[in-house]
Amino acid sequence: MRITISGLPGSGTTTVARLLSAELSMELISAGEMFRQLAANRQLHLAQFSKLAEEDDAFDRWIDEKQREEAMKRDNLIIEGRLSGFLISNADLKIWLKAPEEVRAKRIAVREHIAYEAALSAMKERECSEYTRYMRYYGIDLNDLTNYDLIIDSSRWTERDIVAMIRMAKERVR
Repeated sequence: MRITISGLPGSGTTTVARLLSAELSMELISAGEMFRQLAANRQLHLAQFSKLAEEDDAFDRWIDEKQREEAMKRDNLIIEGRLSGFLISNADLKIWLKAPEEVRAKRIAVREHIAYEAALSAMKERECSEYTRYMRYYGIDLNDLTNYDLIIDSSRWTERDIVAMIRMAKERVR
């Protein structure tokens, strides 16, 4: 089974994907981690690297292609990333995690050890960059959630609750 988990920054996709991967003993591919690693390799903050990615689509396209390749090689996999639900057409279950902007910014502030205002500003800048890039590259509108099987508000539920919901949905798909 191939499961995609997508959502905007701070929505909890990485946390939920890691927990689900551990509980189901399924391998995890994280586009977000790949993007963060590329940024770290260049000693850039995410916002800086996002700007660089706006000028050179090779970074995004490499990550996107790598996700597709790996998903095609395996039958039992969790793929986490903003575009995974669009790019992995053969996914059995596509999930979108959402949360209000202020909740997501608070989570990012805690995770990155920065002030809320700085997190909110960086998050908005990153999202604007991503919306622009994904529309230009693929014609994907991140506001269009019709591609997803399950949409969960991560501000209402704990990570464990969300994993339980996904596990239940997974059983129904079989």
